[in-house]
Amino acid sequence: MAAPSSVLTADVVIVGSGIAGAMTGYTLARSGVKVLILEAGPRVDRGKATVAFRNSPTKGANSPYPSDPKVPQPDLRDIGAYYVQAGPVLFRGLQARVVGGTTWHWGGLTLRYRPNDFVLKSKFGVGVDWPLSYNDLEPWYGEAEREIGVCGPPDDDWGSPRSTPYPMPPIAASYLDTVIAKACGHVGLSMAPFPHGRNSVGYDGRPPCCGNASCVPICPIGAKYDAAVHVAKAERAGARIEALAIAHEVVTGADGKVMAIRFKRPDGSSGEARGKIFVIAAHAIETPKLLLMSRLPNGNAVANASDQVGRNLLTQLDAGMMGLTRDKIYPYRGPVETSGIRELRDGDFRGMHGASGTSPSNEGWYRAVGPFRAAEMFAKQGLRGPALAAAISDHLARELAIGPSVECLPDPDNRVTLAHDKPDPLGLPRPRIAFKWSSYEQEGAKVALQYVQGLMNALGATSVRTVGPVTDSAVMGGTTRMGDDPKTSVVDRNLRTHDHPNLYLVGSSTFPSITASPPTLTIAAFALRAALTIRTSLALRATRQSPRAVDSRHS
Repeated sequence: MAAPSSVLTADVVIVGSGIAGAMTGYTLARSGVKVLILEAGPRVDRGKATVAFRNSPTKGANSPYPSDPKVPQPDLRDIGAYYVQAGPVLFRGLQARVVGGTTWHWGGLTLRYRPNDFVLKSKFGVGVDWPLSYNDLEPWYGEAEREIGVCGPPDDDWGSPRSTPYPMPPIAASYLDTVIAKACGHVGLSMAPFPHGRNSVGYDGRPPCCGNASCVPICPIGAKYDAAVHVAKAERAGARIEALAIAHEVVTGADGKVMAIRFKRPDGSSGEARGKIFVIAAHAIETPKLLLMSRLPNGNAVANASDQVGRNLLTQLDAGMMGLTRDKIYPYRGPVETSGIRELRDGDFRGMHGASGTSPSNEGWYRAVGPFRAAEMFAKQGLRGPALAAAISDHLARELAIGPSVECLPDPDNRVTLAHDKPDPLGLPRPRIAFKWSSYEQEGAKVALQYVQGLMNALGATSVRTVGPVTDSAVMGGTTRMGDDPKTSVVDRNLRTHDHPNLYLVGSSTFPSITASPPTLTIAAFALRAALTIRTSLALRATRQSPRAVDSRHS
């Protein structure tokens, strides 16, 4: 192999600058560790990204973040342009290959996982247990909420006991929420405000939310947290961010330790990053892809003695209903979702079907393009002038979209492999994704949709139609799961790979299960916890290598 154009060195080399990589990198850098973060995508200018979103005709999740031509990323307009779909279900999980990662276009919900989420097998007889408990992670949840800046209701823990209060008061419920909450009483449900990773008041130098209603895909003022916050903090603490550095090989030595990460650049140059400890934080698709591209002398993939790398791909099943309510509810304002339904998120039923998280959307039927679709529909019906304006206004004020996101069980045949026959512009294999539903999540959706139909009836809704099931575009995990047994998992409870003592994997790829709650806060909590483990490992290494330590052993 040709010599690299450049060699970069650090104590800790991190692949990926999303919330997992950025938070790990910042935590290490502020304690004096020399950190290098490799990111496949370009940097993002918030102002330019906002303009790109405004000018986009589709206004999709990645529309503000045009990728480098040689660094493709998935887009719902053409999901097959990057992912090679092996079916039978179309996998729609989105990732933003940019500095700051996928949190640029997340919705901002920061629910914790519940205690039962960590013990699915022992509690309900399905799935697998995590190698640690909710109580092990609880202090780190509090730290993650402080780092992100989470606002939430002081009187509702959403089923996850807390030792610390939310850093900020909650975001106010939307008018839509108040209408749906009244209807919930007719079908045995209840609602509460969500915790959010967005500012309800000024926090950490960022302004409070002002209801731009474009949280997905971009908050134009930075009130909603994204990992660019911790990228900037990491840089101020001394970390180096290397954008457009596409990692393609993990290099190991005869002792099993990782020696370097090799990367390519779109301009044709190449590089190598060398360090003492290596962290791959490239999300649930790119992390296994990088490991599978990297080979040991015996031909096996790096970190894959268990044959679990790429397996057990997880997401949520999304389904829902769209309808026109009898009375006006006024969507298209405020954050994506401000409140949610408490029920169906946990219970003994999880032994039979999946838990589900259901919440009404403040985005109407079609998010930012909804008004244009309504205008086109009524114009085709011949309406013009004031009649057209009145029809559009009335229709948009009554649009309701609501439905469940259902937890999915791990399946080793739901997996990521390498599509060597479908290389990307740099000649690297694209990810080939095989995915299918099980009856567990399908039955969970069926049960939840019966409640949603009841809500539609209570609201006097017309033009009701069911949408889905589809894979959630914002939630994915698995593929390098954690566990105590090296034969059935890739990393241990500290996210250190079983096969390589100086290689860590951080992010939702390590999750043994994906619950009905969003994974982002849990990703952040584990990143902070892993950073402490890594810092301790570096300190022990330095102690062993210091002359004083050597002398003391012989005194």
